[in-house]
Amino acid sequence: MQRRYYIYILALFILGLYFGYNYVYQDHRNIETESADFVIEATAFSEAFILSPDQSELKYINKTIEVSGIITDLNQSDMTLNNNVFCQFKKDIQPPQKTNTIVKIKGRCIGYDDLLEQVKLDQCSVIED
Repeated sequence: MQRRYYIYILALFILGLYFGYNYVYQDHRNIETESADFVIEATAFSEAFILSPDQSELKYINKTIEVSGIITDLNQSDMTLNNNVFCQFKKDIQPPQKTNTIVKIKGRCIGYDDLLEQVKLDQCSVIED
């Protein structure tokens, strides 16, 4: 009787390890190939976080977002749209962009920076029309 009890416990432990391993080491998302959960303009996206931060976090965090706006700051691997949406790219920005041009970006929302008053996106890619 007691031996059967240990076998059940061992089986549950092995199942727990299996599911835990698969949860921790799951495949990474490819945001570039995912369809956007939300399509929004950069200013409206930022205002949503300013007006209701808790609701916006529940709605947008870890979701694929397509955001459009004017490039106000540009570096090799990041850009800022309308001074309030920061977009981080995995690689150098392709195709090359220029400031003061309208662009559509798709990325994953990772949060709102209260200090800089910017919404942060990572794994971004430029969407061609």
